[in-house]
Amino acid sequence: MTELRHRGTTENDLQHQQSEDKGSENEGKAEKDGASDSESKPDTGTPGVPVPADDTPEVLNKALSGLSSRWKNWWVRGILTLAMISFFFFIIYLGPMVLMLIVLCVQIKCFQEIIHIGYSVYHSYHLPWFRTLSWYFLLCVNYFFYGETVTDYFSNLVQREEPLRILSKYHRLISFAMYLTGFCMFVLSLVKKHYRLQFYMFGWTHVTLLIVVTQSHLIIHNLFEGMIWFIVPISCVICNDIMAYMFGFFFGRTPLIKLSPKKTWEGFIGGFFSTVVFGILLSYVMAGYSFFVCPVEFNSDHNSFEVDCEPSDLFQLQDYALPAALESFTGWPTLRLYPFQIHSISLSAFASLMGPFGGFFASGFKRAFKIKDFANTIPGHGGIMDRFDCQYLMATFVNVYIASFIRGPNPAKVVQQLLALRLDQQLHIFNSLKTHLTERGLLEEEED
Repeated sequence: MTELRHRGTTENDLQHQQSEDKGSENEGKAEKDGASDSESKPDTGTPGVPVPADDTPEVLNKALSGLSSRWKNWWVRGILTLAMISFFFFIIYLGPMVLMLIVLCVQIKCFQEIIHIGYSVYHSYHLPWFRTLSWYFLLCVNYFFYGETVTDYFSNLVQREEPLRILSKYHRLISFAMYLTGFCMFVLSLVKKHYRLQFYMFGWTHVTLLIVVTQSHLIIHNLFEGMIWFIVPISCVICNDIMAYMFGFFFGRTPLIKLSPKKTWEGFIGGFFSTVVFGILLSYVMAGYSFFVCPVEFNSDHNSFEVDCEPSDLFQLQDYALPAALESFTGWPTLRLYPFQIHSISLSAFASLMGPFGGFFASGFKRAFKIKDFANTIPGHGGIMDRFDCQYLMATFVNVYIASFIRGPNPAKVVQQLLALRLDQQLHIFNSLKTHLTERGLLEEEED
C-alpha cells in the first residue's frame, strides 16, 4: 500500500510537472510570438504627449464662424501674422539690445516647448530632477555663450570694470565648473531599472541645447555685426513662409514632401522667386541707413551701446556693368547697386531652398510624437518653435557666410588685445611692427 501510494504520488507529481512545463512552454511561445509581433509591427503608440487645445480668441471665432475651416484658418493665420510683423517692427525700432533680449526670450520659450514634450514622455516614471537639471543646463550654456560674446565684442567694457575682467579671465573655468556640477547631479539622480530612459532624456536635453541655444547665440552674433545681418535673413524666412503659403493655398496641386503633406511644389517655387525679389528690395532700403549697417559697439565716453559708424564699402552704392544681353534688353549700360544686395541674393536663396528643411525636420519630430504643433502659444500658428524652426538653420548659415566672405581682422579688437599685454610685450610688438613697415617702405629708416 505504501509503495502504491508512493507510486501514485510520483505519477501525480510527474503529471503536474509536465503540465507546468507545457504551460511554461506555451507562455514562452506566447511571449516570443508577442515579441515578434511587437517587433514586426511599427511603433504607432503615442508617448502620452497632451494635445494643445484651440485657444483662438473668442472674437475671431465669432467673426469667422460662418466660414469653412480652411478659410477660417487662413484668416486667423493672416491676422496673427500681421500682428507679429507689427511687433517685429516695434522691437527693431527699440534697438539692438532689446532685440537681443527678445532673442533670449524666444530661445527660452522654444527650449521649454521641446523639454515639455520630453517631460510628458518621462513624467509617468517619476524620475527625479529631469526638469530641474534641464533648466540648470540651459543656465550653464547661456552663461558660457553670453560670457564669450561680451568678451569678444565688448572687450573695452570688460577691461574697464574689475569684476568683469576677473569673470572674463576665469570665464571658461567657471563655465566648466557649473556644467560639471550638473553632470554630477545627473549621475547621482540615476535610478535602478530606469538607466536607459534617464540617459535618453539626458541626450534629449543636450540635443535641444545644441539646436536651440547654440543657434540662438549665432543670431545674436549676426545682430552685433549690424542689424541688417539680423533683419534681412529673418525677413527673408518670414517672406518665404508667407509667400509659399499663399502660392500653395491658391495654386498648390503637387505635393512636395510626405513629412508636410500641405507643402506643394507650387508654393515652394513661388516662395523662392518672391523671396529673392523681396531680399534685393529690402536690402536696398536698409543699406542706406547707418542705424542698420553699423556694428553694435560700446562707447566708453557715454557708457552706452551705440550704433554709429562710417558705412563700409559693402554699403556704398557702386556701378556694375551689365552683360550685353541684359544691356540690350534694358537699355542700361550699368546698374547702380549696394554690394550687400548681391550678398542678399545668397541669403534669400538659402532661406527659400534650404531654410524649409528646418521646417521639414520639425514636422518629422512632431509626427514622431503624434502632435500637430509644439504648443498653442500663437493661434493658427502653434508654438514659438513652430515659427522659428527655419530661423535657427538660417542663423547658422548667415554666421558661416559672414565668417567666410565678409568679416576681416578688426583693428579695434587688435589694439584692445595689445593694450592688455605687459609693457615690455607692447614694446616688443611695436619694434617688430616698426621694422616690418620700414622694410616695406612705408616708414623711413632712422639715421644713426
